[in-house]
Amino acid sequence: MSFQFKVLEASEIHSIIPLIQKLTEHNFSDDILKERFTEMASQNYECAVVCDDEKLIGVTGMWFSTRHYAGKTVEIDHVYIDDGYRNKGLGKQFLSWIYEYVKAKGCNTVELNTYVQNYPSHKFYYNEGFEILGYHFLKKF
Repeated sequence: MSFQFKVLEASEIHSIIPLIQKLTEHNFSDDILKERFTEMASQNYECAVVCDDEKLIGVTGMWFSTRHYAGKTVEIDHVYIDDGYRNKGLGKQFLSWIYEYVKAKGCNTVELNTYVQNYPSHKFYYNEGFEILGYHFLKKF
C-alpha cells in the first residue's frame, strides 16, 4: 500500500467530516461541523490527512501557537485512522510525517488531548514519547 500524507487546503476542509463523524461520540450534524471547520480554517489551524490513493483514511487537526511553557508548539487533535487501516504502523508513520512538518514550521513541541476512556490511544502516545502533564477541563455555557 502506498500512503500519501498532506495538509489540506482550506477549501478541502469539509472532506474530513465523514471521518470526524466516526471519531466523535457527540454526533454533531454535518452542518454544524461544516460551520465549525470553516471557522477553524480561518484561525491558526491546519488539517493533515492520510490517503490511500484517492481515499481519505486518516486525519488530524493541528493548532499552532506559542506557549510560555513550551515555546512554539502544535496541538494535534481529532487524530483518527479508519478502522481497516489500524494496527499496521500507519499511525506511527503519520505522526513521524507530522513531526517533520511542524519542525519545519519552527515548532519545538507537540501537544495533544485524548479521551480518558480511550486506552489504546494512551498506550500509543506513551510509546511515541508523550508524557501526561495535566488534565484538560471543559465548561460549557
